[in-house]
Amino acid sequence: MTDMRTFDLGPQTRIVARLAAAVPDAALADRTPCPAYTVGDLLGHLTGLAVAFRDAARKDLGSTTDTDPGSAAPALPVHWREELPAVLGELAEAWTDPAAWTGMTRAGGVDLPGDVAGAVAADELVVHGWDLARATGQEYAPDPAALTASHAFLLAAAAENDRGGGIFGPVVPVPDDAPLLDRAVGLSGRDPGWKPPASP
Repeated sequence: MTDMRTFDLGPQTRIVARLAAAVPDAALADRTPCPAYTVGDLLGHLTGLAVAFRDAARKDLGSTTDTDPGSAAPALPVHWREELPAVLGELAEAWTDPAAWTGMTRAGGVDLPGDVAGAVAADELVVHGWDLARATGQEYAPDPAALTASHAFLLAAAAENDRGGGIFGPVVPVPDDAPLLDRAVGLSGRDPGWKPPASP
């Protein structure tokens, strides 16, 4: 999974920030397409990954880039409404440096080439943007460049898995002629048709 082209992560980070800004406090305990995450957990995860991939771009390796994101439940910062858009902006800015896309870096405790880390960052933002939009009933159209990078990364990851699984779970079959977002979502182990559970 090398030879990923560089692109601007700014449009996708701004989309995610807009989605987050529209989340009401009453929705923080709601379920999401990630079975283990509530909306609040997902927002906490987005905050953490934004910091990790910002630092990965800067090659500022340490606790933020060494921690396995699955090692603990994500904590939602008290001031997440201010912190999340701020760190998303810092993430996008960090990846405008061409040096971010070269050499080696680390994220989630995994060493990987800079261009692959950029593609992983795009994938996280695209897929979790879909998670957040779907969980909170918002319209979602990811940035085309980020979506293309996300799909390419997920496709390569699934191809490298002998059991046909994705990096987030077993691949959900999606028709070849389905929209690219649906195909990426399926490759991530999610059902593109997922809807929030009906209220009792």
